[in-house]
Amino acid sequence: MEMIEKQQGFWKSTIKGSLYALSFSLILVLIFAFMLRFFAISDGLITIIIEIIKGASILGGTIIAMKKCKEMGFLTGLAIGITFTALSFTLFSILDSFTFEFSRTLLNDLLFGSLIGGISGIIAVNLRN
Repeated sequence: MEMIEKQQGFWKSTIKGSLYALSFSLILVLIFAFMLRFFAISDGLITIIIEIIKGASILGGTIIAMKKCKEMGFLTGLAIGITFTALSFTLFSILDSFTFEFSRTLLNDLLFGSLIGGISGIIAVNLRN
């Protein structure tokens, strides 16, 4: 019975964290897009800022989702990072006229999301202790 409760908590945290991260990401991307109208920023800097937005979103979503968790931080954060990346890829592809382009960039985003998610999960669990 305890195992089932842990699995339910894991999936609940994963979904909750991914949705929070996606919400944060959308808000931050909208703010950034608004700022781009007024400031000339190079393409290289735009890419870096977008990656920072993704990382900060995953961190925020993971910390909020794992408020009550005291274990499995790395795995939960990893799952949140991967799920967020898949959801954001899908959402932003839909917003970009349904252009689902599977490329090396998506694989890099999945790797980045899982790495940041795992680290965020470790941080979130240790914030509680």
